[in-house]
Amino acid sequence: MPLVSVVIPAYNAEAYLAEAIESVLTQAHRPLEIIVADDGSTDDTAGVAARYAADGVHRVWGQNGGTAAALNHGLGEVHGEYLAFLDADDLWTPEKLHVQLPLLEASSEVDAVFGLVEGFATPELGDALTKLIHVPDGANPWYCKGSMLIRASSFFNVGHFAAGLQVGDFIEWYLRAQEKQLKTLVVDEVVLRRRYHQRNQGIVKRDCRIEYVRSLKAALDRRRKQAL
Repeated sequence: MPLVSVVIPAYNAEAYLAEAIESVLTQAHRPLEIIVADDGSTDDTAGVAARYAADGVHRVWGQNGGTAAALNHGLGEVHGEYLAFLDADDLWTPEKLHVQLPLLEASSEVDAVFGLVEGFATPELGDALTKLIHVPDGANPWYCKGSMLIRASSFFNVGHFAAGLQVGDFIEWYLRAQEKQLKTLVVDEVVLRRRYHQRNQGIVKRDCRIEYVRSLKAALDRRRKQAL
């Protein structure tokens, strides 16, 4: 069976990291390679990761540089034929690899498979903040790194994440993937449960959302240049 490498970027993630790791270990598929890319955490993220060393979880540490930098650090340790990602506060559903991997194995023309994403709010948010950040109802197709399973060769053909970004690392990467004309599929199954809590990057780093606009502008500039 092909090796699937899973990169989990983590910064001060001790509260949720164990659940994230266990949601990967729950997958029926083996072999798995799980890399926790510790982005300079000051809490017990290292201790949580160490509890799963016997299950093949490997932690790499780097100076705090943001999610994209941590992801790239973790990618330097992967060996798998397929790549997957999971934020340290989110959860895979038990059937994620079971429903996605066969589609990649069946056709060499498919580069990546996505799935449905279901959001849930943690109790400490309260009703007012939950309404403010808008937790989506039900399951929705979502192109995000946590819902993706991709061939390693296809991923590296697009390139690493843009390390200078604080948020929107996947949006910038996916715009480049579209330029490379990667072929993707979406399975009609929930593959990721996204946790909404007070320390979500979209809330904590709300002022950095201008990076989404800059990523889109950079993509448009590249397309104009190619057209010329």
